[in-house]
Amino acid sequence: MERGRLYAVWRRVLGLSWPVMVEQTVRTAMRTTDIIVTGLFSPAAIAAIGLADLYSRFPLRIGLGLGGGAIALSSQDTGADATANRDEAVTQAILLGLVTGIPFVLFGLSFGYEALAILGANDTVASLGGTYLAIVFATAPARQVSLIAARSLQGTGDTRTPMYVNVVSNGLNIVGSVTLGLGLFGVPRYEIVGVGVATAFSNVFTAVVLCAVMVAGRTSAGFARPTNPVIARQLLVVSAPRVLEGFVETFAEFPFNALLLGFGTEVNAAFQVGRRLYQQVTGPLSRGYSVAASVVVGQALGDGDPEGARENGYATALLGLVTVGTIGLVLVVAAPLFVRIFTRDPVTVGYAVDFARAYGLAAPALVTFVVFSGGLQGGSETRTPFLARVLGLGVFFLGFSYVVGVVLDYGVIGAYGGIVGYYGLAAVVVALGFWYGDWADRAARMMAERGSAAD
Repeated sequence: MERGRLYAVWRRVLGLSWPVMVEQTVRTAMRTTDIIVTGLFSPAAIAAIGLADLYSRFPLRIGLGLGGGAIALSSQDTGADATANRDEAVTQAILLGLVTGIPFVLFGLSFGYEALAILGANDTVASLGGTYLAIVFATAPARQVSLIAARSLQGTGDTRTPMYVNVVSNGLNIVGSVTLGLGLFGVPRYEIVGVGVATAFSNVFTAVVLCAVMVAGRTSAGFARPTNPVIARQLLVVSAPRVLEGFVETFAEFPFNALLLGFGTEVNAAFQVGRRLYQQVTGPLSRGYSVAASVVVGQALGDGDPEGARENGYATALLGLVTVGTIGLVLVVAAPLFVRIFTRDPVTVGYAVDFARAYGLAAPALVTFVVFSGGLQGGSETRTPFLARVLGLGVFFLGFSYVVGVVLDYGVIGAYGGIVGYYGLAAVVVALGFWYGDWADRAARMMAERGSAAD
């Protein structure tokens, strides 16, 4: 690719990704605020919200998975100027999100306490966490709708509208958590219930506003009456591997955390600190590039330019390596300084520095994985990222960590290697899939099948 074309793609990617980066930064700040506020109540409240969050990831994964299908079809149909099919795809994805969120409402209301108790939580933690989970799960359909609607708009190239809405929503969530949780400005002190209500309100607010601006015609994507079963089937075909990928990653967290607890409480705490630090400084960039890759690849395919789609994917991956890779190297060097922001316990600090450095070393591989995954998603190919995730988690994150750490008795060193190897293997698999895969032809066939092929 010539230099002028490379820089043009970079400018477009940055224009698409910076609103996503801002949105993710504010979202991270909101979650951090919830933990800080909850920490002022009691250790049991911290444990309760932490355990409840494990369950709240499941509707999140469904929303992200269906959102992946929505952004794939939305970007392709936008590039092909097939607006009717695009609007129907958006509508069907949002309806699927609304319907699949209902079981979580019933689960939260009926089994909130039992869900935490089965994890070994004591009566106080299970009671607090069950209440919080019931409140948050009551708005699971809205949470899924908001995720899908945001990604549907992003697929059209509009990354600013979701940013505006989510920044306001997360800002209200922060204010609500502090006000309702701590009982400020004359409001009663509701503690963990107040934190849950603030999150629930944010979920509903985001879904309602995003859908309202779409109905009002303030965005390029809108709603249409669902009539084409081909679109519904293709949404499920593209989304299912993304949903399964998220579920597999979530399930893998349980044995990995148990493995670290076997090495000591400080080791597990250090892992949380190291990962949180890495996510804070690189997560928004990686997510932004992933979304941008889906858009520039999908729209090029919709425009009938598969070679341009490949070049767009390679250019985005290179931009990710230059930026996120550099930040990862800085994290390796500056980890001792940053880690002390989170904890001062000397034992925890020592392990946390090493975990942060492991993630820093893995940064080039991780951004390669997420960018090419986003590009493949734009081409309606979500099976390869799923395979990459499963192999990385099974072979390295869990397998290598256990064999080296427990069987060979090298301790936590196995976990460091497992993290780096996980993302390294996943990056190789998706890179090969992007290079050799027939995703461009597959996307063309699917567009033709639903009547969205470019002239």
